[in-house]
Amino acid sequence: MFLFSPTYLMYMIPAFILMAITSWYVKAAYTKWSRVPAQSRLTGSQAAQRLISTSGLYGVQIQTVAGQMTDHYDPRNKTLFLSSGVANGISVASLAIAAHELGHAMQDGEDYFPLKFRAALVPVVSIGSNFGWILIMIGLFLRFTELAWLGVLIFAGGAVFALATLPVEFNASARAKQLLAQTGIIQTDEEKRGVNNVLNAAALTYVAGLITAILQLLYYVTLVGGRRRT
Repeated sequence: MFLFSPTYLMYMIPAFILMAITSWYVKAAYTKWSRVPAQSRLTGSQAAQRLISTSGLYGVQIQTVAGQMTDHYDPRNKTLFLSSGVANGISVASLAIAAHELGHAMQDGEDYFPLKFRAALVPVVSIGSNFGWILIMIGLFLRFTELAWLGVLIFAGGAVFALATLPVEFNASARAKQLLAQTGIIQTDEEKRGVNNVLNAAALTYVAGLITAILQLLYYVTLVGGRRRT
């Protein structure tokens, strides 16, 4: 199957290696700083509740969910979902993650445009990631190049989504660092380094995701363009 041709491997092996490295780095940062208790002795849930009060986000609720690194904010029901380790942990890592997710709640409350733009892309990407690939395959099989290029265009939505994710995540992390310092939840230089380490590591996963999406898109562009010349 040509999806696993040398050309495919040439584009995707670097992406797989990059994703593996960033995944390892995130887990290493989380593991390291989840063992370091914050002097404030606040759990992730308590810190989030304090930040909700100081930020005036009184409509935001907090719920605990199962799993590790399953933390997220859902703007549909204004709920901050924290994994049990983060919700109940008093570590620097727990505080960093809870504050980051609250940063998304603040974005939602302010109608932060990059967040709204990314949300608008979700249905397009969810359909396009599969439908675009199907059009590419059908177009190549039938030698209908225009259909294959339409598939590439639709598939490109994934790269656009990955790009749109960067300012949303970077901004949430910047808000988290500022909030934790201003409220005194994070107090020492070591704790600040820990927060930076955890959040910067997480940010790298989104950069790696964008690079992976671009490389996959370039592979399809090369594939369709090469078929056109043959």
